Amino acid sequence: MGLVDRDDGWRMPDWLWERVEPLLPPPPEHPLGTHKRGLPKRQVMDAILLVLRTGMQWNALDVTGVCNSSTAHRRFQQWEKAGVFHEIWRQGLLDYDEQVGIDWSWLSADGALTKAPLGGPKTGPNPTDRAKGGRSARSSRMLPGSRSESTTTAPTATTTSC
Repeated sequence: MGLVDRDDGWRMPDWLWERVEPLLPPPPEHPLGTHKRGLPKRQVMDAILLVLRTGMQWNALDVTGVCNSSTAHRRFQQWEKAGVFHEIWRQGLLDYDEQVGIDWSWLSADGALTKAPLGGPKTGPNPTDRAKGGRSARSSRMLPGSRSESTTTAPTATTTSC
């Protein structure tokens, strides 16, 4: 039992889970063909939403006892790649538009198709480089006749001596 041992309203409600569950893809086949069942999808989704709502780190899930952090993060990546969260968002917008209505007159878009007016040759040198010319000659001395700029003289695995 971890720090989060009771539902105080932070978990996904049943009515929403019934709409989200069909959107989730089946788990990928295990590369070794094992048949070990993973954590329930709802438990993993609750853990993902906990991280997204609170901004906590993924590794902090291990302490909460809700779900293993690596499992939650792996499934989050799989579901994001499959478009699950985009579809949840899209269906939510459609439902809101149907029930309340989206006032499309408040929409606006912003964009720039030109270069920044203060960019280019007018800006001058970077103030943090202090006129450095690249790598220091002391730290990266080339060996005479070396094309790869290697500083080692140790024989490689392909070198043979007779």
